[in-house]
Order: sequence, then structure tokens, then C-alpha cells
Amino acid sequence: MTARPPVTSTTRIARRASGMKAAARNVPEETPVALSYAGTTHAVMMASPADFEDFAVGFSITEGIVAKADEIESVTMQDVGAGVDIQIRLKDTANTRFEARRRRLAGPVGCGLCGIESIDEAMRDVDTVRGSTLALDASQITEAVQLLSKQQPFHAETGAVHAAGFYVPGKGIVMAREDVGRHNALDKLAGALSKAGIAGASGAVVVTSRVSVEMVQKTAAIGAPFILAVSAPTALAIRTADAAGMTLVALVRGEDFDVFTHPERLKSGDARDVA
Repeated sequence: MTARPPVTSTTRIARRASGMKAAARNVPEETPVALSYAGTTHAVMMASPADFEDFAVGFSITEGIVAKADEIESVTMQDVGAGVDIQIRLKDTANTRFEARRRRLAGPVGCGLCGIESIDEAMRDVDTVRGSTLALDASQITEAVQLLSKQQPFHAETGAVHAAGFYVPGKGIVMAREDVGRHNALDKLAGALSKAGIAGASGAVVVTSRVSVEMVQKTAAIGAPFILAVSAPTALAIRTADAAGMTLVALVRGEDFDVFTHPERLKSGDARDVA
């Protein structure tokens, strides 16, 4: 398949205090990406044209189609002109489970709650992460967000791309992925972690976006006990993180942040008083 650049240069008229002038600016590409299983399209997403295999593996994990990367037999990419079709073939047991799930669905949908047409399916129970012994202090939470900002080359070029990273104490951000879609960036991170054999319980997911319930569901599928975000969570995300035993830390700005759930994982004594 011909490589598609994730960033494109375009022209613009820039207005500044000194006046207006023509200038160039790099902007992110977004491409329709179909995720197909056994030749049938399950979802179509608008995504950055990069890290397609990570996307396929991670989406399969975070949507509960497989538990880990080795349940996938193959991932192939096909250029279909206007977009990319990612063909995913599952191994026998995983494929049997998926076919049973697909029979319960009326059909595929677009970006959003992908492949889901029932409220019960959208609000599926999330995996519990209470078993993890990971604890972070305030300086590590601050460090995690600062380090992720240094691993966003596409955002540095365009100012318009989300990132998801995985922070391990003592090692920093061990993996990071970017995408125009915040869910896609997290899916790509999930795929990269699974392919590399990195246990989700060993670190914290760090995201540059707000925290929706889907971001919590996907983080729980990874198995991470922490989600750290630069923006705010929704009420449903908070309730879901609490039920999953996940520590949700949001609005991380410099040394300031808010802890919404399970503050007992923070090493700082005063964090235990956060409700």
C-alpha cells in the first residue's frame, strides 16, 4: 500500500499585529479508515494515516473483540482510493466469539460507539483494575504529562492532534501514539502496548484530551490503574472509573491537578482527602 503522509503543508493568510501576509502551515491529514473482520466492515473511523497495525490491534482489544494481540491471525492494509481498509483476521476461538457478538448487532456504524447499536452494549461492564499495586506521587503525575508533550511530533507541527502515552515510574513515557481522534490515539497505544508485551497494570495512561466514558472503558481494557488527562472528565466517565477501581486524575496543569476517583493510589497523604 502506498504510504499516506500524516501531515500536509497548505497555504493561508496569516493576520498578525504587523499586518496580513500569505504563509505556509502544516496541517494534519485525516483519512477514512475501515476496520474489517473476515471481509466485513465493522466500523469506519476518521483517523490519522499512521500506525495502522497498532490501530487494528488496539481497537480489537479496547472494543472487547480480542483480549490480546496474539488472538489476531493477520492484519493487512488495502488502499481503496479515498481511504484505507484494514483487513483483520482473527484466530479460530476469537473469531467464533466475534461472530456470536456480530449476530447480536444490526450492522456497522460510523465514528462514535463503533459497531454498537444497543444501549446495553454501549454501557458494557468494564474490567476491574483493583488488583494493581501501582501508586504515583504528585511529581510523577506532573512528569507524566510533561513528558508526553515532548513525544508529540505531529502536534508540534500542526497544533491539532491528540496523543495517548503510557507512563511507567522510573522509565517515563515508554510508548506514545498520536491521531486526530482521541479514541484512535488510545486505540493505537493499546495495540502498541499489547504487541510489545507491556502489561497495562505497570503504568498509567496519559491523554491530551477530555475523559469520556469511552476513554475510561478503553483504559480499563488496557488494564491501567490510572488515567491522567490534561482536560476534564464527564460525569459518566467519573462513575465508570470509580466502579472499575481506576484512579482518574484530570485537569493536570503544571503542578496542579484534580483527583476524581480512588485517591488512595496517590502517595501524597493529602490526596486521601479528595472525594
